[in-house]
Amino acid sequence: MQIYYIYCFRFVQIIFFFLGLGTLLPWNFFITAIPYFEAQLNIGNVSTSRNATEQVVDQWHFSNWMTLLAMLPLLLFTCLNSILYPRISEKFRIAGSLFGILLLFLVTAVMVMVPLCPKVFFGITMTVIWFINSFGAVLQGSLFGLVGLLPAKYSSLFMSGQGVAGMFAALASILAKISGADERTVALGYFITPCLVILLTIIFYFTLPHLKFAKYHFKKDQLEHCYEPEAKLEMLAPLAEKNGVVEKGQQVLVHLERSHSKEDRSERSFSVVKVFRKIWKLAIAVCLIFTVTISVFPAITAHVSSKSEEGKWREYFIPVCCFLLFNIMDWAGRSVTALSMWPQKDNVLLLSVLLRVIFIPIFMMCNVKERHILPIVFEHDGWFILFMFLFAFSNGYLVTLCMCYAPKKVSPRDAETAGAVMAFFLALGLALGAAVSFPIRLML
Repeated sequence: MQIYYIYCFRFVQIIFFFLGLGTLLPWNFFITAIPYFEAQLNIGNVSTSRNATEQVVDQWHFSNWMTLLAMLPLLLFTCLNSILYPRISEKFRIAGSLFGILLLFLVTAVMVMVPLCPKVFFGITMTVIWFINSFGAVLQGSLFGLVGLLPAKYSSLFMSGQGVAGMFAALASILAKISGADERTVALGYFITPCLVILLTIIFYFTLPHLKFAKYHFKKDQLEHCYEPEAKLEMLAPLAEKNGVVEKGQQVLVHLERSHSKEDRSERSFSVVKVFRKIWKLAIAVCLIFTVTISVFPAITAHVSSKSEEGKWREYFIPVCCFLLFNIMDWAGRSVTALSMWPQKDNVLLLSVLLRVIFIPIFMMCNVKERHILPIVFEHDGWFILFMFLFAFSNGYLVTLCMCYAPKKVSPRDAETAGAVMAFFLALGLALGAAVSFPIRLML
């Protein structure tokens, strides 16, 4: 029996790590297929007329629309999920989002094999981007709430799985560059791989409620809530019977259940506001973390050039030292929280988050050639690698602390609400970071 319990315990850890992987792997694979999308839209291709090529580029603005239609639904649906989640079951939100993402990737995979005119292809692609991020927002917010019902270690495992998703995408882009395969072949592989991952994630999710360890934590709050009137009845019924107020304590139970039901409805009405008051520092912290991160990554960091004259190193400098290094260290930061969780005080944690603002001017003064105002101070490649190391590690470590602490600062019944609120502020930070990146780029 003990061996079976340990097996369930370990399997639950694997499942939550994989659920974290499944939340971000689809989108990471999607954005690394940009060369394929640009090829389908004839962006960057040499045409018979130079003016004709410029017309195609100006007409589509693919990267700009992709970013816009990724951030808007992410913020909108994370907000809706944090407000409307009590009215929609957790199983419907999570399973429905997973099936929705799977269907969208199947559609995208089919589009690889079906020739479409650029206008139709652009419209379908942008629609897919919108809905993938809509489902992704609901999925991520719901899973943050679900993992909040378990010990903090599981939140760090979930966040670690998200970090691995970025590593997979970065490695995939490097391998694609090495292989020299055409964009269509690479894209087909990209879109089939997330389909398999999402399918496996769905299987894991439906397995989770049948594991005793997970079942205990998911039902614990309901049981405590359910047995609370009976616990009070055991104390009050003898006194009530002694004074002849009720017979066998039945009326006491009815009264307690009614009052408990009224209190529960009242608490649910204001649960989001009450939860936010308890975790507002952590919510602001996670928002600031991603505002700082997205403001310079990749808007500034992807434009840093290597000082080296070697052709191969210069070619792989950004894929390796920017994207791969960021994702490796971000994952390392998320994983370290399973061993150490410091600081534990909200004020100290918020101060640590604020200190990360220094990375904005630091990266602005790295070796970015296209500049007009600021000087280059950190020209050597070693400086950029060091800054990226600290920048990525602190991002993963601090955001995981925030997401682990938040559900533990509220009662078990409000843990899912806390997770949904934190997911909203995470999405808000992403949106703010994307908006801030434009003026920061202009200040170079």
